[in-house]
Amino acid sequence: MNTWRSTALAAAAAAVLALTATACGQDKGSAYGSGAGQPVANAGTASSDTGYGSGGAYGQAGGAVSAAKQAGQLTVTDSKDLGKVVTDSAGFTLYRFDKDTASPPASKCDGDCATAWPAVPAAGVTAAAGTDQSKLGSVTRADGTKQLTIGGWPMYRYSKDTNPGDTNGQNVGGTWHAAAPDGKKASAAAAPAAAASLPGLSVRKDARLGDVIVDARGMTVYRFKKDSAWPMKSACTGACLQNWPAVAPVAKNDTKGIALKGFVTFDRPDGVKQQSITCWPVYTFSGDTQPGDTNGQGMGGTWYAVSPQGKLVGAPK
Repeated sequence: MNTWRSTALAAAAAAVLALTATACGQDKGSAYGSGAGQPVANAGTASSDTGYGSGGAYGQAGGAVSAAKQAGQLTVTDSKDLGKVVTDSAGFTLYRFDKDTASPPASKCDGDCATAWPAVPAAGVTAAAGTDQSKLGSVTRADGTKQLTIGGWPMYRYSKDTNPGDTNGQNVGGTWHAAAPDGKKASAAAAPAAAASLPGLSVRKDARLGDVIVDARGMTVYRFKKDSAWPMKSACTGACLQNWPAVAPVAKNDTKGIALKGFVTFDRPDGVKQQSITCWPVYTFSGDTQPGDTNGQGMGGTWYAVSPQGKLVGAPK
């Protein structure tokens, strides 16, 4: 029995490695696979529920997931319908409740409400790249546990969100809303109007650089020369990610005009899921404040905008 189990596990591991190697082969001449990037910011429609909502625990796949799962490294994703939305390290949307208060922080969701809307534990949480760590806090719930707050607002997940990127809790009962990075209600009105109709990743013609990839906000996408495609590895960690936020995973059908070979999700060691293009991890730049900015171009001789084919734009040969 033990021999059979060991053999099966080894075979499974080899299969995973083979699939990854196919998607992001080391040889320049090898064909890239078609591994799909996992969607993280799908726009949810308002639920018809008028109360708490019901159903299995978030992320359920036939069995309940612990409601006390830590959020880990938070991420900010871009939804065309909701603007910037905060998710946990697994890509699940965080919500706030209108009946709670932020000053002072207080949660009004317990009992059946807390079953449908599991409170996010305060322990082990790190602010999303490019956001203010001081916005994170905690509130003591009626049961004595500590719940994460952002901008004073208690944070929850929704039991009917079964996949990363789901926003099924948006506007449930008219009182539940996806959370923005500052703890306020996520709103597409806060997103740049010029980028409102853009796909998750698309191409913009820059007067100086030519065709470059941009995200759903119209912000320029960059690559880091110190990264590698095989093995897929990011050299931008810690403080670097504050300046160069990782691009969250984007569904293939939410792209336009870009290469989809090697378009796979990179599971970073810090728990953040990052999109890659031709197997290279991609980023935006915190110094770009408006759609079309390219202030990160050539930074330190290592950061460059990305062409529709996934290549470095303007980098020295």
